[in-house]
Amino acid sequence: MQGYYDSSAIASDSFDQAIQTDKNGALDLTPEMKGLGLKLEVVVSPGIFYLGFNMLDPVVGGSGERAKKLRQAVSAVIDFEEYIAIFNNGRGLPAQGPIPPGIFGYHDDINPITRNRLEEAKALLAQAGYANGRDQNNGQPLLLHYDVPSSSGPDDKSRFDWMRKQFAKLGIQLDIRSTDYNRFQEKMRTGAEQIYMWRWNADYPDPENFLFLLYGPNGKVKFHGENASNYTNPEYDRLFKIMKDMPDSPERDDIIAKMIAIVRQDAPWVFGFFPKEYVLNQQWVGSPKLNPMANGNLKHMNINVELRHQLIEKWNKPRLWPIGLIIGLLALMLVPVVISYRRRERSAVKGSV
Repeated sequence: MQGYYDSSAIASDSFDQAIQTDKNGALDLTPEMKGLGLKLEVVVSPGIFYLGFNMLDPVVGGSGERAKKLRQAVSAVIDFEEYIAIFNNGRGLPAQGPIPPGIFGYHDDINPITRNRLEEAKALLAQAGYANGRDQNNGQPLLLHYDVPSSSGPDDKSRFDWMRKQFAKLGIQLDIRSTDYNRFQEKMRTGAEQIYMWRWNADYPDPENFLFLLYGPNGKVKFHGENASNYTNPEYDRLFKIMKDMPDSPERDDIIAKMIAIVRQDAPWVFGFFPKEYVLNQQWVGSPKLNPMANGNLKHMNINVELRHQLIEKWNKPRLWPIGLIIGLLALMLVPVVISYRRRERSAVKGSV
């Protein structure tokens, strides 16, 4: 606001100072920011946050119908739109698949499995053998484990409580297993986790860079790859090998659509959200649109240095009136002292006479 930053992201604790919701529910700059001539740029990042199931786990993993229905039921009730609103200041787009906007193969159709419909989720859970959150074989409550790295962040407890509430919609108890990051990584490498949350940022703008996260031969435990859920499906893997080196085309898009349909049904992930980047630019900054895939964007940024200097000087003029006020107050405080001193002087003179 003083003009000493040309461009800046928006921290969560100052988000409300910079961004407001207009009458149509869209996010926009506050009048104060607009008055300074600031410009807002928003872009969906080429990355995804997702909730993953360890497909090697005996309860939530595997290709059997019991585990698949359980994963589908969980996928149907976790409301990541609410998560975005509560914890990300609305900075995100609910994901319906693994490929974010801006990458070839992205489709904005609604995932038929994850529609946040509680009754359908309860029916799926009952088909899995866990009606009302209890194992029909032994009558015991279903307890699932959410493995997280401990960060001691101020929002951790709120996030964990929110996640427990999502599972509680189905009567499922969720145990938070928090460990230090090294131990968490070891769990992921050895397949000791059950449910986890992960983020992936694209290395290059191609759907292969997202779809390979679910390719069987990239399994983390067996092959030390980036398939953290250790998911495998023969048909998906077959299609992946055909798709990965194809040029973008309608044929490639059709194959990608088939692959996404497979993982939607198998539900190794709860497709979480694609994060959004919000950037404030001063009015003297001229730059192309945000390109989160590229490095070295600074060389493309234009700065009107003369305008910057003019506005910094205007916005940061020294305020001299407080100094005058302080001097005036000190003078007023000295008046009684001076009067008292003169009275004593007069009294002393009269006494000597």
